[in-house]
Amino acid sequence: MSTIQLGAVETKFAEIIWENAPLPSSTLVKLSEEALGWKKSTTYTVLKRLCEKGLFQNENGVVSARMSKEAFHAAQSKQFVADSFNGSLPAFLAAFMSGKNLSQAEAQEIQTMIDAYRKEDTP
Repeated sequence: MSTIQLGAVETKFAEIIWENAPLPSSTLVKLSEEALGWKKSTTYTVLKRLCEKGLFQNENGVVSARMSKEAFHAAQSKQFVADSFNGSLPAFLAAFMSGKNLSQAEAQEIQTMIDAYRKEDTP
């Protein structure tokens, strides 16, 4: 699946769905009106677009996620590293950490994550 790009307003709309899914499309219309000031037609237009991108589905009037919020953000992060740092996680971390100091707790948390992923890769 290719990376799904969302604008700021689409992201707010997606957050509404992730926080409430599964939900009736009529409820989504009400939530979108309250949170975004949208009319029914705008809600359905944007929902259709995000369904076509494979993020959500609207079946029998019930809207649900085809991709979790976590999976979406993971894909976005991977794409950012690929586009900005030629896919190099160490290059990204070096840029991110430039001028910052890690606390002992942060360093330990990162080391624990590295150790967990290293064990998964070991045959």
